[in-house]
This record gives sequence, C-alpha cells and structure tokens, in this order.
Amino acid sequence: MSEVKTGMSYAEAGVDIDAGNALVERIKPAAAATRRTGVMEGLGGFGALFDPRAAGYQDPVLVAATDGVGTKLRIAIDTGELDGVGIDLVAMCVNDLVCQGGEPLFFLDYFATGKLSVDEAARVINGIAEGCRRSGTALIGGETAEMPGMYHAGDFDLAGFAVGALERGTALPRDVRDGDVLIGLLSDGVHSNGFSLVRRVAEKAGLGWKDPAPFAPGTLGQALLTPTRLYVRPVLEAIRAGGVHAAAHITGGGITENLPRVLPKGLGAEVDLDSWTLPAVFDWLAEAGNIAEAEMLKTFNSGIGMILAVEATRAAEIETLLQAAGETTARLGAVVPGEGVRYSGRLR
Repeated sequence: MSEVKTGMSYAEAGVDIDAGNALVERIKPAAAATRRTGVMEGLGGFGALFDPRAAGYQDPVLVAATDGVGTKLRIAIDTGELDGVGIDLVAMCVNDLVCQGGEPLFFLDYFATGKLSVDEAARVINGIAEGCRRSGTALIGGETAEMPGMYHAGDFDLAGFAVGALERGTALPRDVRDGDVLIGLLSDGVHSNGFSLVRRVAEKAGLGWKDPAPFAPGTLGQALLTPTRLYVRPVLEAIRAGGVHAAAHITGGGITENLPRVLPKGLGAEVDLDSWTLPAVFDWLAEAGNIAEAEMLKTFNSGIGMILAVEATRAAEIETLLQAAGETTARLGAVVPGEGVRYSGRLR
C-alpha cells in the first residue's frame, strides 16, 4: 500500500483552535456573572443581541466608546501580574461613555496574541468580567485572535468596546454655565495613561518592576498596576439626581486637555491645585523624572480621575451623594468666562 501523506494543518502553522474553544468554555461562568436585563443571547454566536427597551429605555439613544490599556500592558506582561488589566480595559471605555450621560449596557473585548495561553488569557478576561460586573455592564461577546509572527513570545494586546444608552434629550454636556462648580473625584493612581513616560522614569531611576516601590507598599510593578477606578455607578447616580451639567474623564491629556472638551465655546475653568493632595506616585514621578508641573497636568490625571461641572446650588448635595457612594471628592474650582484651564496654587 502507498504511504498516506499528511498535509499541513492550522495547528502546525501556530494557531490552536482547540485552545481558543477551551478559553471560551473557561470564561463562560465569568461572563454569565455579568448578565443584566436586556441581554438576549450568550457567548458563542456570530453576534450578540441586546434589547434596550427591556433594559428600561423608552426612547433610547445609543452611545459607544472604545479604548485599550496602552503600554501599561508592558508592565503587566513583564511581571505576570495580569489580573487587573481587564478592569483597566473596561474602565477606560465605560468611564468615557458615562461622560455623555449614558448607562453602559454591554461590552465586547478583543484579545490578540501570538501564541494563546489559556490560563493567562482567562486571567485577563476574568478581570474584564469583574470590571463589567462592578459597572453593571454585560460582557456579551469578544474575540480572541491567535496570530503567529505578529507578536513577540508572551506578548498580547487588548482593546474593548462599550455600548450604552440614554433617553433622548438627556445627553451631556448640557446647560454648562458661568459659575458651575467643578467637583473632582479622586483617582486610584496613574490609571491607564502616560505609561510610556512612566516606564522612562523607572528606567532613569534604575528601578525594575520587582524592586520595592518608593512610594507605596509592595513592588513597583504592583503599585503601578493598580486598576483604573470605575466611576460609573456614582456618576450615574449624581446625573440622575439632577444638577450635573457635564462630566470629564481625566485620561491622556490630563486636566488641561480633557476638561475643556466638555465646556462650550466662551467658557473655561479655574482650577485650584491646592484643593487636593497629590498622590505619592505622582510626587515620585515628578521628582524622579524631573517633570514640570505643566507637563504633569497634561500627561497624567495627577490624582483626579473624573470632574463634574454642577449647578452651584446643588454642589453640596452632589458631593454628599458621591461621598456616600464611596468616592473621595475635592471642590476644584468653577466654570468661568474664557477658554481652557487656568490654574492657581501648585501640585503638592
């Protein structure tokens, strides 16, 4: 009999379909834990269905946001500390979305790598599910791409996409006016922006990710990988209470670039830098990197992760509501005539 010749296979080319299927099975319980009213289908289909009317909306307008985690992933990969970056991914999307006044409804992720490790990918996606659970968002789908030759061994990338809804006519910003009070919600550290500079500062300081952090307990890598804070639930509660005219997520570009995005033409902001205490991680970055204050304020959140512009007569009430929801707040200043952000005081 002639010898049976075996042809090439996808697995031989470096793509393991069985591993991808195993990952889907592994993450199904985590995704199921995020299920909320409105979800019509689970994982595994070609698409995912969601009914906004079942979620309580009468005349819904959809709002969407997409983002990634950036070079913070480099630290997570190098240290093997993978459990928090999924929360970062969700937060970067849903914190943007809520600034329009929308409630996040569902989330989809994209995980791309050269060689799929089911265990590592499951840790990342379980983090995504945890971020969704904390923000009331359903994880209803995603994509895992195994692409040999596109990534170095052990590397991966993440992207996410969130969709929310709001009732027609309620979108933010609206009615922003001279005299509105600016309320800052404190951050949990660097969040997910500016890490190309963070990595350069650590290199200049001669520190590795497993070295003790100069500003916090644990290693430098662990301290820097603190996940992005999720502001969705308290900010939605404040918006629904009334009096919130605008919300700005303070990400890349810092306060300097992000706050003006929600202010109408002819209005700017006055921000008192003495109104909050700069978290220790930013003190370290500024000193170790010899970073000027202006650069800090347009690169990092510098301790303020979200800013609300609120009606002056409602400011105390909204502060109390936010604090009861677990947020630490600072009264930063006010909306004023002009353009851009004017600072007084200094970061300290």
